[in-house]
Amino acid sequence: MSEHESFDAIRSRYDQLVAAIEEARRAYYDRDAPTLADAEYDRLYRELEDIERAHPQLRGADSPTLSVGGSADSAFAPVRHLQQMTSLDDVFSLEELAGWEQRMHEETGEAELPMTAEVKVDGLAVNLLYVDGALRRAATRGDGHVGEDITANVRTIASIPARLDTAAPPRRVEIRGEVYFPVAEFASFNEARVAAGERAFVNPRNAAAGSLRQKDSSETAKRPLAMVAHGVGFVEAGGAFTPPTTQHGWYQLLREWGMPVSPYTRLLTGRGAIEEFIAETGEARHSLAHEIDGVVVKIDDLALQRSLGSTSRAPRWAAAYKFPPEEVHTRLLDIRVQVGRTGRVTPYGVMESVLVAGSNVARATLHNAQEVKRKGVLIGDLVVLRKAGDVIPEIVAPVEEARNGSEREFSMPAACPSCGTALVEEKEGDVDLRCPNKAACPAQITERIAHIGARSALDIEGLGDEAALALTQPENNRDQVAAALVAGHAVVLEDGTRLELADAEDLPHAEQLATADAMLPEPQAPVLTAESALFDLRAEDVRDVMVWRPTTVKGEPTGDWAQVRYFWTKAHRAKKVKGETVYERVGTTASKMLTQMLDEMERAKSQPLARVLVALSIRHVGPTAARALAARFGSMDALRAADVEELAAVDGVGGVIAQSLADWFEVDWHREILRRWSEAGVRMEDEAPEEVPAVLEGLTIVVSGAMPGYDREGAKEAITARGGKASGSVSKKTSLVVAGPGAGSKAAKAESLGVPVISEAQFADLLEGGLAAVGL
Repeated sequence: MSEHESFDAIRSRYDQLVAAIEEARRAYYDRDAPTLADAEYDRLYRELEDIERAHPQLRGADSPTLSVGGSADSAFAPVRHLQQMTSLDDVFSLEELAGWEQRMHEETGEAELPMTAEVKVDGLAVNLLYVDGALRRAATRGDGHVGEDITANVRTIASIPARLDTAAPPRRVEIRGEVYFPVAEFASFNEARVAAGERAFVNPRNAAAGSLRQKDSSETAKRPLAMVAHGVGFVEAGGAFTPPTTQHGWYQLLREWGMPVSPYTRLLTGRGAIEEFIAETGEARHSLAHEIDGVVVKIDDLALQRSLGSTSRAPRWAAAYKFPPEEVHTRLLDIRVQVGRTGRVTPYGVMESVLVAGSNVARATLHNAQEVKRKGVLIGDLVVLRKAGDVIPEIVAPVEEARNGSEREFSMPAACPSCGTALVEEKEGDVDLRCPNKAACPAQITERIAHIGARSALDIEGLGDEAALALTQPENNRDQVAAALVAGHAVVLEDGTRLELADAEDLPHAEQLATADAMLPEPQAPVLTAESALFDLRAEDVRDVMVWRPTTVKGEPTGDWAQVRYFWTKAHRAKKVKGETVYERVGTTASKMLTQMLDEMERAKSQPLARVLVALSIRHVGPTAARALAARFGSMDALRAADVEELAAVDGVGGVIAQSLADWFEVDWHREILRRWSEAGVRMEDEAPEEVPAVLEGLTIVVSGAMPGYDREGAKEAITARGGKASGSVSKKTSLVVAGPGAGSKAAKAESLGVPVISEAQFADLLEGGLAAVGL
């Protein structure tokens, strides 16, 4: 490619970026219907900045990098701000923030720079003009110079004062802030909209923006909007008013005037303090009153702010540290259903893999068929995906403006996708469908086997979700593998064969996934088809179990996938021959993980009866009921022989659990589990317990955090064996809290309620001698 052709390509890309960014701004600011996720907008904007730095001749006076916001050409009257409302320069890492801070030190010549650290509220920016202390006008940011007059709507917001609470107000002052929709009330508000036949808002920010653009202010008044002030624009002193000299001073003054100011703002000095604030805010972001997408850092001294000045769009004395995005846009390739441990069938979305909240996501829950219909998502849609921290990813809404007509509706299947059995309602009118084939449905078997390995059950190291899937549904990730092919990634089979799908975008959205799936090898048959055979498993049985795994480079996902052996070492090894990668067959051996899992399964056979009861997935029989039943009857045979009345008479059991247990024993394949497990050596009877003094009789004890020598269930068993009650929550009825490392908020709650708290080091003394042994 010639130099001229190369520059033409750069110019073409530049024009594409400008058009995409301007359209995204119009959608976000003017129509309250964003078509680009924040993270994608940030990526495009940064690419535009990079091109302009390399080729400054391309940047015209109308470049998006020289302006902010949207426009003001709407049904609301235009308003010119007395001082420009600027944006903020974003940084996306602590290293970038440190670089900005270092520049501030160098340019100001100050060794120490006090700064305000503030949460970045995800709302709608507003500019409030107060004249002689009275609210005269309210406007949106618009393009930074001209916004929209929303005075009537803003007057309905209770937290915004109609008059400043001061006898000496400035002659004129512009107070800037963010109007937001409280998170606590967003869900119920959306539910009410859907019930009234209206579209739900995608997120609280859109709800706030839509509410402020209501033509009828009485409608705005019905919505629980609030505001937080984060700065001041134009100021005309007049009279006895003397303006503050610092940013923090302004916040104190605004608070005195009755203006809502963020309670989360801190005045800090030094990089360490700011980074600590960012970390704490990131951990607490989902407990705040409003949504945030980062932290804003501002030099506190207003004189230094003025000396540093601003660019055409942003102040140089402030920076916005952006958290990893929790909402992104991606393509919904298909809607499929999955089956849980109890047979409940729920739809989920299969999407083009996308990075959100620090992890790559290709699946997201859709809860039930009614939820799919309520959200209005179609297969093939561009959708808004949300993942907040450790919360399960959720498809929020479709981007209807991006539809091209090839999308199609989802229909709930009539048969179980795992075993083909006709789905049924457990009771008439139930929103959920269930698979009644509990004995042989692979999906339900998977969930039950994973449950057997759980800490609350037989506590088998290595027998978790992944191992259970490999044993029962080795093709579980197949839809994600096909989605990766659609997105242009590669799939490498165990023998080295490389698969790629060319020109997937030329296929209709609804056909892409099926085309990719047909390229993959035939699905494998599972090793286990019932949990009754679990303890008969031998290493040779799982030699050829293959699973699909995402590939990574230096710990970072590449988007590609590979077919690998799960329990044994790989049978093919890659090597270079004349510069090309070829695969040669090598010997394969049982992995260390498999050996450990089999050893753990052998050890688990001697677990007490209570844990065996939990491992059987008997409905309603959890650890507490299982311990009580095992203590009363001592053996599986005695439990089978007991009638419902005898079972229900056990303290902590009752009629519902008793009937569920009795019903479970009546099922033939349940009895087959007991027979096979017993023959394999699983203990079905407890040894006569040692006499343990009831030193905790009548006490309710909460254990939180790590206890030396005990896992969570073991600690609870130790308490109940001594006559105490092991509880999971702290209340006024709690007698004592034992707090170990990682105890979290339970110890703090106990102290606030006046409940005694002891350390994990005192747990052994408590078990030995009761309260007196720990000085209580």
